[in-house]
Amino acid sequence: MFDLPDDEILPLSKEHVFWTWSAQARVNPIPLQRAEGVYFWDTTGKRYLDFNAMTMCVNIGHGNRRVIEAMQAQAAELPYAAPGMATRIRALASRAVAGITPGGALSKVLFTLGGADANENAVKLARGYTGRFKVLTRYRSYHGATAGAMALTGDPRRLAWEPGLMPGVVHFLDPYRYRSTFHRTNPDLPEAEFSQDYLNHLEEIIQYEGPETIAAVLMESVTGTNGVLIPPDGYLAGVRALCDQYGIVMIADEVMSGFGRTGKWFAVDHWQVVPDIITMAKGLTSAYAPLGAVAMKPGIAAAFDERVFESGLTYTSHPVSLAAAVANIQVMKDERIVEHAAEMGPVLNRMLKDLGEAHPSVGEVRSIGLFGILELVRNRETKEPMAPWNSSSPEMVALRRACQENGLFLYTHWHTVLIIPPLIIDEPQLQEGFAVLDAALKITDKAVQ
Repeated sequence: MFDLPDDEILPLSKEHVFWTWSAQARVNPIPLQRAEGVYFWDTTGKRYLDFNAMTMCVNIGHGNRRVIEAMQAQAAELPYAAPGMATRIRALASRAVAGITPGGALSKVLFTLGGADANENAVKLARGYTGRFKVLTRYRSYHGATAGAMALTGDPRRLAWEPGLMPGVVHFLDPYRYRSTFHRTNPDLPEAEFSQDYLNHLEEIIQYEGPETIAAVLMESVTGTNGVLIPPDGYLAGVRALCDQYGIVMIADEVMSGFGRTGKWFAVDHWQVVPDIITMAKGLTSAYAPLGAVAMKPGIAAAFDERVFESGLTYTSHPVSLAAAVANIQVMKDERIVEHAAEMGPVLNRMLKDLGEAHPSVGEVRSIGLFGILELVRNRETKEPMAPWNSSSPEMVALRRACQENGLFLYTHWHTVLIIPPLIIDEPQLQEGFAVLDAALKITDKAVQ
C-alpha cells in the first residue's frame, strides 16, 4: 500500500504536492527517508545534523520509541473520540499540561490542533472573559498562519492577506536592544531604564486605544523566528503589572519557546511571571502528532460556566495526539530533558560568542537555553543587515546552501541564522554543527564593508 521507490519520492511529490511558504516552481525539498536522535537521512543515504528540530518542534529528538509506542497503543484502543467525549487519555493529558504550568496556576486546558488555533482560541477566551474586543501584539511576533493568527502576527507574513484578516489587532514595538528605535543615540542605557522605556511605550499605546476596549496583550515570551529576542529584566513583570492595572488578559505565546526550549518548561518561568493564558504546540508532542493547547486560569474558564464557548473542531482533543503529549511530557521528565537544555545553554552561548569573535559578518549573537541566533551584518558600525528587511540576499542563500551541502540543516530568516536543535543534543554534536557553520560564515565575511 505504501510502497514507493526512494528515487520516485521527489518527482512524485513535485507532480502533486502544493507546497506551503513556497513559490511552487522554485521548491526543492529534501527527500526525507528516516530520522533518529538529532540526525535525519535523505533517500540517497546522506546524513544531516538537525539544527532546527525540523520546524523548531522535535524537542525530544527523532524516533523516541516511548512516544511512538504510546501512540500505537492509543490507536489500537481508541483512535478517535468526538470532542464532547470524556476519555482516559484526555483526562491524563489535561492533568499533565496543567501540572507543568507556572505554579500549576493555569489549571484548565483547551486542546487544539496546533499553535495557530491555540492563539485564536486564546483571543476568543479573552474577548469573552473581558467583554472587550482589541488585542495588542508586537510587530516582530509570529502567531500562526490562519486568518486570525495571521492578523495577530506583526511581521510581514500577514501583509499578503490584508485586508480581510481578523479585525481589532493593534501592534506595538518589541524591546529589541540591538536595533532599538528609542536608543540609537544611547545604546548603553542601563537595563532597567531600557525596559521601562518599552513599558512606557506599551502603556502609551494602551492609553491611545482606550484600556476599556482592550481584551488582551498577546506576546511570544521570547520572540522566535523574528530574532530570538529575550526580554530585558523587568519587562515581562512590567507587562503583567500593566495588564493587572487595566484589567487586560495577559497571553503568553509559548508555541516555540515552551517545553524546555529556553531551559525551563516555559520561558516565562525565567522571570517568575504567571500569565492568565499560555498557548503551546510544537514541543507539546515534540511534533510526533499535531496538537496545541491553551492553558488558562480557572477564573477565565469560569466565565463560560453558564454561557456556551462557541468554538471547537472535529479533531479537538484527538486521542492519538493526546497520547503523544502524555508520553512526551513523561519522557522529558524521566530523561531530564529540560534540565539538559538548561545545562547546554551556556555551551551554546559560548560557541555563538566564539563565532561572533571570529567572523566580522556577525553583528550580534543571542541565546537562552537551546534557543540561539546569529545576526549577520555587512557593517558592524552601521549594523546594515546581510539581507534586506523581509527578503534574502545572495550571501544568505549561499550560506544556507553551504551548510546543507555539508550535512547541516538549519533555518535562516532574512539576515539571521537560527540555532534551534533538538533538546537532547550534546556538546560534541553542537561542535560538529558549528564547525560547518564556521566554514560557511566565510561567505558572509566576504561581503563585510
